[in-house]
Amino acid sequence: MRYLLLIFLCFACVTPAHAQNDFCSIRNSSFNVGESITLKVMYNLGKMYVGAGEAVFTVALERFANRDVYHITGDGRTFRAYDWIFKVRDKYETWLDTATMQPLKFLRNVNEGGYKIYNNVVFNQAAHQAVSTNGTFTVPPCVQDVISSIYYARNIDFSRYQEGDKIPFAMFLDDQVYNIYIRYLGKEEVNTRFGKFRAIKFKPLLIKGTIFEGGEKMTVWVSDDANKVPLRVESPISVGNIIVDMVNYSNLRHPFTSLIKQR
Repeated sequence: MRYLLLIFLCFACVTPAHAQNDFCSIRNSSFNVGESITLKVMYNLGKMYVGAGEAVFTVALERFANRDVYHITGDGRTFRAYDWIFKVRDKYETWLDTATMQPLKFLRNVNEGGYKIYNNVVFNQAAHQAVSTNGTFTVPPCVQDVISSIYYARNIDFSRYQEGDKIPFAMFLDDQVYNIYIRYLGKEEVNTRFGKFRAIKFKPLLIKGTIFEGGEKMTVWVSDDANKVPLRVESPISVGNIIVDMVNYSNLRHPFTSLIKQR
């Protein structure tokens, strides 16, 4: 259950470093202060899926480095019934400039089966530097962290793209820069444990690792409305398959018009 919060952001280095520059001027129109989204993580056991954990994302408004920032927190944990198998307590935080949608600080504090990681990163976007717990690193313009990337992606104008198009941007994670992309796959209806939605569909190209296979194996659906809420993630993993569904939300910025029928 490693990287509970990274289930749809473990991408591969596949695009040229200059590609993300077209998106340096992106602005927030999809989420609001006070928003909360809960995702439930389910693994398949034979022919059935069993809930094993959840991730909760929240948005607050704060001041950092004399700027207004969105303080976005992602908390991921296994349910207590599964803690004896593999206990996860993950916390990721980003401080995102409200004017530029670029991260100023990123904090990662995870405990996964006793494996602990702590990394505190401060971004100097003007100097193209990331100063982490482990050193100073050169980063490209408009670089994102792993949490800010989620909220960045929610503000992509998919109407500009054709089915099959790749949408690139840069992400800093584990003291490395990944030039990454998602492939837009169009729109369709999707059934989740919350209900039936009109959705935007895309695939990230995954980094091959201990959990995920490489390639475009993962599929992501977000709501086809102004909120672009993550609705469902499906992916094969090293042993079986995983489904992640949005199961609760509050304080969305816009009406949830993509919801066709709630369960």
